[in-house]
Amino acid sequence: MARSSVSRSRTRVVVRQSYYWPDQQLNFWIIIMLATGGVLIGVFAAFIQDQQRFGLGIPWIMPFGITVGALTVIFVWIMLALIYQRRLLPGVVMIGSFILLVLYITGIIETALQLFRNTNGIIGQCNTLNRNSPQRGLTVEVLAYLELQSICQSWQAAFAFWIVGAVFFLWMIVLGSQVARGGGGGGGRDER
Repeated sequence: MARSSVSRSRTRVVVRQSYYWPDQQLNFWIIIMLATGGVLIGVFAAFIQDQQRFGLGIPWIMPFGITVGALTVIFVWIMLALIYQRRLLPGVVMIGSFILLVLYITGIIETALQLFRNTNGIIGQCNTLNRNSPQRGLTVEVLAYLELQSICQSWQAAFAFWIVGAVFFLWMIVLGSQVARGGGGGGGRDER
């Protein structure tokens, strides 16, 4: 009786999926989101400094705004690192964008409550301030008016950038899904 042995050699084929992101759209998104994160960090850090200087409590929206702004900047840095390594996956972008979208919607709601509630809201107080604005001159009243006007405009800027961030994260979720499907400026291709 003879023995026979069969050996099989397998060739290992590695399939690597490539995703093609539209460069101009991605670059535009990165610039806008870095600006959005920076504005949120700056505005809410200034608010916290003012609150501490006045000896007032710090509302939760202020540290929340700084945290969300910092998370936005960190998320963009992570994306840039993945782009540099050519490993930016649509799933990572969509999950991160969804998480940040929820945080931005929370910021929109709370900032809107602070701005638009009755006459006690910030917009109501700013309108009262504008009706009672002092004339011109180098006086303490004019300086106080200018500082309060700056605070009013900072609240409005924060509200606007909450909205901008939410819209752009929603856009990134849509773009990520198009890239994952291989359409809409992106595409998937197998490389062997």
